[in-house]
Amino acid sequence: MNRLSTRRMTLGANDYAVGAAHTFDVRGLEPEDKPWVQHILRQYWGSTTQVSMGKLYQADELPGLVAVRDGQSVGLLTYHIDGTACEIITHNSMAGHGGIGSCLLNAIRDKARELGCERLWLITTNDNTPAIRFYQRRNFDMIALHRDAVTEARHLKSEIPNIGFDGIPIRHEIEMQYNA
Repeated sequence: MNRLSTRRMTLGANDYAVGAAHTFDVRGLEPEDKPWVQHILRQYWGSTTQVSMGKLYQADELPGLVAVRDGQSVGLLTYHIDGTACEIITHNSMAGHGGIGSCLLNAIRDKARELGCERLWLITTNDNTPAIRFYQRRNFDMIALHRDAVTEARHLKSEIPNIGFDGIPIRHEIEMQYNA
């Protein structure tokens, strides 16, 4: 199994941190993390199952990264490797705007390169304007709109709500890709 060794990342102002520099440890998920991962996935995503472009993923079974600060797990990113492509399946920071999401993105970029991936990409939904802003500021570009993909995904995952951020109906998937 490919694993990311624990590495300390210091995040400064140029890395979209708020205030002073923050330090996190980012490491690969370990078997003992599974109950926490399941809790986070249910809390933020409604279940441990994720749908991306018509594919069903059991996200708690995927490889992933965890950000740890002061002994507490404060961020989670799960991913799927398919050939030379790395898809980010879930990405959550449990500490607001403290730079954890950016640290996890830096770590998955490194991990994807280490694994020989030539493409780093993700799916978000049309209502998720905070995520769209976040990823665009970190060199992700919108490369495709998959019309009504979320409407279809509800056949695989009924927990997907109809209405999302700011009262916007959730219907479409937006494919975003990292541009180095």
